[in-house]
Amino acid sequence: MKRVLIIEDEKPIAELERDYFELHGFAADLVHDGEDGLNMALSGSYDLILLDLNLPGADGLDVCRAIRDKLDVPILIVSARDEEIDKIRGFGLGADDYITKPFSPSELIARAKAHLARYERFTSRAAAAGPELDQIQVRELLIDKASRRVYVRGEEVLLPAREFDVLVFMATHPNRVFSKDELFERLWGFDSAGDIATVAVHIRRVREKIEAVPSNPQFIETVWGAGYRFTV
Repeated sequence: MKRVLIIEDEKPIAELERDYFELHGFAADLVHDGEDGLNMALSGSYDLILLDLNLPGADGLDVCRAIRDKLDVPILIVSARDEEIDKIRGFGLGADDYITKPFSPSELIARAKAHLARYERFTSRAAAAGPELDQIQVRELLIDKASRRVYVRGEEVLLPAREFDVLVFMATHPNRVFSKDELFERLWGFDSAGDIATVAVHIRRVREKIEAVPSNPQFIETVWGAGYRFTV
C-alpha cells in the first residue's frame, strides 16, 4: 500500500484529500503545520507528498526545498496561489506538479498516480540497466545514474530530482533538439501550456551547476526558435 503525507493547514481540505486517497487504496497521514510536516516527510516512509504553501510553522516553499534536498519522492503542491511566479518557484525548488485550489479530487488522484508510476519507471529502468549503462561521461561531466550523482571536473554538484532527470534525459539523447513542449511532456507528463515555463527554469538551474560559464553553455545549448540540445 502506497503511503501519502498530506501537509495542509485547512482541515476540511486535508480530510477531503485523505478520504479520496484512502478510497483509491492509499494510506494517508495528515499534518497541519509546516515544520511538523517537514519532520514527518524526512522520516522517509512516504511514497508521495502533498504540500500546501500557506502553512503555519514554515513556508511551504521552504518545506519543498528541504524535502527535495534529502528525498527523491514525488512532491505535489496544492495551493490557492495561482500566480505563474509561484508555480515557477515551486517547480524550481523541486516540486513535481502544481495544482491550484479549488481542484477536482479525481484529477488530483490521477496526477498522483501518474507521478508515482513515473518514479517507479525511472527506478526500475535504473535497476534494470547494466553497470555499463550506469554512467555517462562527456568531457569533464560525469553522470552516475545508479547513485543519482553528478560530478564536474571531479567535484560533486548537487541536483534535485527533477534537475537530475532533465540532465539524464538530455544526456541520453545527445545532439538531438527538444522543444520546451517535448521536454515538458516527456519529463512532467502533463500537456499544460501554462506550466511550460518551468522547463526553462530547470534548464537554467542545471546550467548554473554544470557549465563553467552558464551564459555560454557547452553541454546544454539553446537552439534558437527550436529548443535545447545536449552537445557531445
